[in-house]
Amino acid sequence: MNKPFTLFSFRKRIVALFIAISFLFCALGIRLFVLQIINGQSLQLRATDQWTRDLKIVAPRGTIYDRTGASLAVSYTTYNVFVRGREVKSATTVATHLSNILGLDFDDVYAKVQRKNVSEVLIKLGVDSETAERIYQQSLPGVYLAESVARYYPNGNLATQLLGFTSIDNVGQTGVEAYYNELLTGTDGYSYVQSDLQGKEIGGTLRYYIPAEDGEDLTLSIDSKMQAILEKALSLIMTEQKAKTASGLILEVDSGQVLAISSKPSFDLNEVPRDDLETLFDQSKMKLVTDIYEPGSTFKILTVAAALEEGLTSLDDTFYCPGYRIVDGVRIKCWKTIGHGNQTLVEAFGNSCNCCFMDLALRLGVDKFYSYMQKFGLGSKTGIDISGEASGMLMAKSQVKNVDLARMGFGHAVALTPIQLMTAVASIIGGSKITPSIIYSDSVGSAQALLSENTTTLVNSLLEYAENKTGKYTFVEGYNVGGKTGTAQKYKETGGIDQGKYISSFIGTYPADNPKYALLIMVDEPSAGVYYGSLVAAPYGKLVFQQLFEYLGEEKQDPSVVVEEVVMPDLEGKSLGDALIELKAIGLECEIDGEGGVILRQLPPAGTSIKKGSTILLET
Repeated sequence: MNKPFTLFSFRKRIVALFIAISFLFCALGIRLFVLQIINGQSLQLRATDQWTRDLKIVAPRGTIYDRTGASLAVSYTTYNVFVRGREVKSATTVATHLSNILGLDFDDVYAKVQRKNVSEVLIKLGVDSETAERIYQQSLPGVYLAESVARYYPNGNLATQLLGFTSIDNVGQTGVEAYYNELLTGTDGYSYVQSDLQGKEIGGTLRYYIPAEDGEDLTLSIDSKMQAILEKALSLIMTEQKAKTASGLILEVDSGQVLAISSKPSFDLNEVPRDDLETLFDQSKMKLVTDIYEPGSTFKILTVAAALEEGLTSLDDTFYCPGYRIVDGVRIKCWKTIGHGNQTLVEAFGNSCNCCFMDLALRLGVDKFYSYMQKFGLGSKTGIDISGEASGMLMAKSQVKNVDLARMGFGHAVALTPIQLMTAVASIIGGSKITPSIIYSDSVGSAQALLSENTTTLVNSLLEYAENKTGKYTFVEGYNVGGKTGTAQKYKETGGIDQGKYISSFIGTYPADNPKYALLIMVDEPSAGVYYGSLVAAPYGKLVFQQLFEYLGEEKQDPSVVVEEVVMPDLEGKSLGDALIELKAIGLECEIDGEGGVILRQLPPAGTSIKKGSTILLET
């Protein structure tokens, strides 16, 4: 029997209906909240993507300047050519015009124009403004031009390794362009048009334009005029010395800022050799930062600085050089195998006597020697803002024997990067620890003393004497230039000395008594007949200084200095002892190649006019 209908049962039904409706509205509300609030932005973007077509507007990269405000890398507008196949009325007409104007194959262009299953297809990247205008004037349906950006380097192959280059899509690949890519890269913009379901533009609808934002500009520490002076000298080295590579660096001593840095050979940054990857990789490397080498005699600056600071030697300290030292039973030769005889520290530094620096290293001992090497930054990166910096290599201290320490004293049995060596030298001659940088700053940070003022003064006096033996201000006439040369053997990758292959180098300082600039010239594998740093690298260091002084308007410290010229005597066939006496009498220095006692060849030949104080070569 059916229950009678009551008011109570009616109310229950109303409540149930209300609950059901409320639940439905809640569900709808939650769904709307998810769609509009949580997923609203992404859904809106999907919808926009379906009913609009966009073309990217590439943001210009920031301009790179040198410290004087000269532009080193700039961006300029180019155009990318696209075709939307669904909008093309005559594929033949479009393909004909585009292939003719752009210099492309007709069949390739025609095949792209025929593609209607994609929204758009790229025809060509990086079209110049004049060509883009010719295309625009044709009013071809379905053909679009999108602004893009290309990189231009006003000075071509100046500072190739430092600046680096970008890819075709404007991403930094090497050098500053890569290291500071995030800073230099801007934010791309877009141009939107409304389209129908088939992707055709709807006439009379709104167009949307979001402008691109340029990248940040960057000011480097280099001076493009100094860079040009340095690179001109390096190119001359490549020609005259027939070198494998030639590298150079000019540092501002108090700040550590790089004023010029380069390696040759190099290439024009506007014509990157992308089809020759081996050449591209090799000539893109900043070898002064990425490659390690055994420095040879230029390292003696570090050894003498440590010994002076420890009070283990003085300028009037004396050393005897018979042409060798025997350490741990091993005979280690001085470069002058007949010996330098008795000499003061000043003379030994000027003579670059290996025996003197073996003695200084042994006086220091392993612990103190390594303590100073660590203080000078050897075995660790300098922190320069250039990619690929190497750390260098030092023997494990626990494995170093006296024979190893003796060799380290004159720059053998250690491996470091040129930037490490120059950072250490600049810190020693300036008195304060520096960190090299390629970014310009007009302020110098708080100085951290590295050595005592007295040691710095003494080292600078040694460098001044080493390059001006015949009288004050004679290396570069009238200017107070200091310096040190070095000649280092090269080693095979498999180990062992690579016979006949050398790295010749010169470190110069100016002014010698309180240096503001430090210069490095390195010549890798000179093959024109000589390889000593004094003959292969120092003359080009002198040339760089001469041109720098002219550019900077530097006045001579002593305008009256004139270096006398002497006539090269005929020394061939004479004994080495007699030849050295004759050279000393007329004020010439010499490098000796060989261990014999008779002169076989001399360079330059007899009768040549040569400036007093110059270094000549004797083969025995």
